[in-house]
Amino acid sequence: MTDRELPSVPSSRGGGFDTEAGASPFSSSRYLPRRNGVDRGVPALPAVSMPAVQEVLDALPGSATFLLPVYGARGEVTDFRITASSPEAVDAGARRGSELVGLSVRETYPSVVGSELWRGYLSALETGVRYESEPFDYEEVVAGVSRRSRFAVRAAACHAGLIVSWVRLDDGERDRRRLRAMQRLARMGWADWDLLRNAITWSEEVYAIFDRDPVLGPMTLEELPSHVVDEDLPALADSVRCLLDDGRPIDHTFRVTGSEGQVRHVRIVAEADVDLRGAPVEVHGFFQDLTALKQAEEQLLRHERAALAHRSLLDAERDLAARLQHALLPLPQQSLSLAGLTVDVAYQPLQEGLNVGGDWYSAIELPDGSALLVVGDVAGHGLDAVATMAQLRFTAKGMAITGTPLPQILSRLNTLLLHSAERNFSTATMIMARYEPESSRFTWVQAGHLPPLLVRDGEARLLTAPHGVLLGAVPTSRYDSASVQLLPGDQLLLYTDGLVEEPGEEIGEGLARLSRTAAACSGGARVLDGILEALVTPHVRRDDICVLHVGLPPVRGSRRHVTAA
Repeated sequence: MTDRELPSVPSSRGGGFDTEAGASPFSSSRYLPRRNGVDRGVPALPAVSMPAVQEVLDALPGSATFLLPVYGARGEVTDFRITASSPEAVDAGARRGSELVGLSVRETYPSVVGSELWRGYLSALETGVRYESEPFDYEEVVAGVSRRSRFAVRAAACHAGLIVSWVRLDDGERDRRRLRAMQRLARMGWADWDLLRNAITWSEEVYAIFDRDPVLGPMTLEELPSHVVDEDLPALADSVRCLLDDGRPIDHTFRVTGSEGQVRHVRIVAEADVDLRGAPVEVHGFFQDLTALKQAEEQLLRHERAALAHRSLLDAERDLAARLQHALLPLPQQSLSLAGLTVDVAYQPLQEGLNVGGDWYSAIELPDGSALLVVGDVAGHGLDAVATMAQLRFTAKGMAITGTPLPQILSRLNTLLLHSAERNFSTATMIMARYEPESSRFTWVQAGHLPPLLVRDGEARLLTAPHGVLLGAVPTSRYDSASVQLLPGDQLLLYTDGLVEEPGEEIGEGLARLSRTAAACSGGARVLDGILEALVTPHVRRDDICVLHVGLPPVRGSRRHVTAA
């Protein structure tokens, strides 16, 4: 017996029953036959235990329960209580089997009270005549969600109670609703094609996929090519031939045009039923609208291509910046001999990605035999910083070679950066010095840069900086010069802030650390290497480092006193 069949139940005549005081609520022995509240003298039916009733229901398929009536003070039936249930029983609220036992009909199914179904229960209990309902709709709200179902119910009197069984008449409709919802959510619909009768059947969703009015009916095979994009026709035709000629299943995607010219990507998955000779006689399959998926894939592909192009551009810019920087500063570390000085250079660019910095240096001998020593730091990183660095480096060298005084060189470089700011705002710090070997005089100017460090007789001190502001900051600026006479054995450090700056630390602390380190290393053979080893921690620093170590070799003879101007 299926869940759509109503189980046969024994009937019992005799009318209503009243309870016997002190009896168990789940035992029929607590019920005495009554009619209209008056004892009719009808003999009580034999008592039946609930375990026995449950054992009977356990053997029944489908939905069935045993109901005992609950009587009011005047002997009228006020409620029914479920005292046993078949294992497969399912009510409108999706309660199952043993979950139903103990439930009150009045409390659990309040809309039943006073309905045609309720009157049928009372009639079956009163007369013993089996009641069979007409199909009816029942709605129950569970957790705020309305559940409507269609039922047919049968009730038969049995041992002071009712055997109630029911079938759901809407299972097929519920399945169809679920199928429609699944098709709508997946943007797909089914299709059948009877090749013998040349009959085609489409679900509703297929009409939406092809943007076709259902009044026109399914599209025939002859109509389909007029809706397919021309470029996709050959491949689709091959797939259809494989399906219809060989009976092989297909899974193919093609494009169609809608009624307003819009293009849709449609997938067909189909298989064929064949006869004894292997010839296809019927085709079953589905169409799926993949337009949204294809659009997402195309958008993702565009993003990937844009990302690759951007990455290539960044790689090219980084390579160009590195090449330009290398061309400007070809040797990261070198030793020079200029105008009687020994000059050691250390240049360590950070170079993380496009983070090519603007630190730079220049150390050349001028036509008059003096030495030009320059260290600069352009704000920022990348191509713009490198381009500004090139401007400053070559302009400064050119003006120094022509004999332009150092303060005037800085003033003109300031004007140059201010003019360049119309296209790309930039600032820079700079220290520039000229050493004259005949007088051993070291003259220097600065533009917002850290002062040189002089090491003499194992002691280090920072030189007092002359007036000078950041290049590119203000239109009118004054740059003064200062000079110091070097003695044999003196050492000077010209450097950028990357050598002394630490995150969260005052610049004065970094300069003091540099002074101590330089003094400690001054007696060594390779002073600059010792300073860098002590101060620079690989993979921790955050900026470029550029350092010039300038030394006046010691000579035998009298020493001269230092003078400053």
